[in-house]
Amino acid sequence: MSTPAEKPTMRVTGDGLARFNQLKPLTNVAFSSLFILLALITFIPVLFVLIISISSEASIAQKGYSFFPMEFSLGSYEYLWQSKDYIGRAFLNSIGITICGTILGLILTSTLGYTLSRPNYRLKGLYTLMILCPMFFSGGLLASYMVNTQIYGLKNTYLALILPGACSTFYVVIMRTFFQTTIPDSIIESGKIDGASQLRIFVQLVLPLALPVIATIGLFFTFNYWNAWYGAMLYLDSNHRELYPLQYVLISIENNISFMARNEEYFSEETIAKLPTETMRMAIVMVVVIPIACSYPFFQRYFVGGLTIGAVKG
Repeated sequence: MSTPAEKPTMRVTGDGLARFNQLKPLTNVAFSSLFILLALITFIPVLFVLIISISSEASIAQKGYSFFPMEFSLGSYEYLWQSKDYIGRAFLNSIGITICGTILGLILTSTLGYTLSRPNYRLKGLYTLMILCPMFFSGGLLASYMVNTQIYGLKNTYLALILPGACSTFYVVIMRTFFQTTIPDSIIESGKIDGASQLRIFVQLVLPLALPVIATIGLFFTFNYWNAWYGAMLYLDSNHRELYPLQYVLISIENNISFMARNEEYFSEETIAKLPTETMRMAIVMVVVIPIACSYPFFQRYFVGGLTIGAVKG
């Protein structure tokens, strides 16, 4: 009795899979050149700002902005160093505000986003509507100022620089969408079967899988708090300078220098001659950029690690 012919099967070995992961030499060179070009486009402006910040005012006056100045000088940094106590306190204020604000913002957005992502939550529609309304209809600056100062009493406090930006509707929507589309329901169900509470499921099962979105939104929060200066102008009086963040202090220094440069007839020539103007602006940019640039490797760890965190096992 003849048996039916077996259908040929295709076996893909490890070498076969590796073949699909390889690039041709010409393609590899093209991609490498492209990424090198993109890296240079990003790095060269920062290098240019650094060179200008260590150039002398006389060189900028004669030659303008140049990669090769006639003379180097650290006068702008020396000017900032003279106010090291004032700037140092503001620097620590900005670090504390950024860390506390980022942690609080991640806690609020992640918990609210996870709650709104649960299909069996009864108040899901109501709270979704409540968080979406501010995206289209804002109360305005005056209303927020009156609420924060008259009702909550946040004026001249660190909380005035942290709480108003701790919860963003846009970030909550991103969190909710991520939890709905990325976190498998089987993980939530397995936690319920094992008798875990919602808080334990969220902390031990959901958060480890959500590290990519948490790192992304955490980076956004870090940028927002580190670069924030408008809140200090609104909520801090001039007799509470010990609360000033770094950005507001540096902007005040730059404004004072610009004011003296525009009204040089009221000041002595010696004072104006020693006053760095153009280089000071670039030095301020470097002081602001370098600390926040150091945060990239920290978040990069979680970007890479979050992509390889577990999966549902059958």
